[in-house]
Amino acid sequence: MTDTPEPIRLNKRMADLGLCSRREADAWIERGWVKVNGQVAPMGFKVGPADRIEVDKRAQGQQEQRVTILLHKPVGYVSGQAEDGHQPAVTLVQPRNHWRGDGSRQRFAPDQLRGLAPAGRLDIDSVGLLVLTQDGRVARQLIGEDSGIEKEYLVRVSWPMGGQERTTDVQSVFPREQIARLRHGLSLDGQPLKPARVDWQNPEQLRFVLREGKKRQIRRMCEAVGLRVVGLKRIRIGNVVLGQLPQGQWRYLGADERF
Repeated sequence: MTDTPEPIRLNKRMADLGLCSRREADAWIERGWVKVNGQVAPMGFKVGPADRIEVDKRAQGQQEQRVTILLHKPVGYVSGQAEDGHQPAVTLVQPRNHWRGDGSRQRFAPDQLRGLAPAGRLDIDSVGLLVLTQDGRVARQLIGEDSGIEKEYLVRVSWPMGGQERTTDVQSVFPREQIARLRHGLSLDGQPLKPARVDWQNPEQLRFVLREGKKRQIRRMCEAVGLRVVGLKRIRIGNVVLGQLPQGQWRYLGADERF
């Protein structure tokens, strides 16, 4: 005899199915845009695996109008809310910073800034690819609890040794076993880190590929093995690359692009 799964809230089920975020689901349910087994669902409704969920076309149309923006964040901008006098990266999303090489046919409109939020962090001292989105599905894909999307970084390092800081050809003197620890074996905040891919890109620069994103993770990983991060740049999230996008400029996620 098998146990029947417990019913879960409709908004969670919709998010689990990749239809939208929980917040979007609540907004749609409130508008009467969601039916379960042919009946308009009330707020707080619970469903089981066999229940049939239908979403009104008006919700789908609203979702299609939401934008996802790729920004090459410079040093000195924070990913989220303004803090300590530093501007949030979203302030760079304005017509004058729109990359001329953007192949998208979308045109900028002020309402695209409404609800535009970072899907993941990139600390103030780092540069590179930052995703800002109005689409809850994208946010959940990139920063949801079960997200396993790869993020790739180029990390320039130095190695304090013998009272001096080695800034050139660090690869030749840095112990190989410590690179192995970066790949697997470190813990942060009392939790073991997931395995990472870490290799030398050149004698002064490491390439990291992670499937998680703890606060200042790479900097703290490097500190744990005695390295100092001199520069950090994110160049890829999933299948989407930074490419030729200039620093301080942005473009739209293309219709044919998927993380």
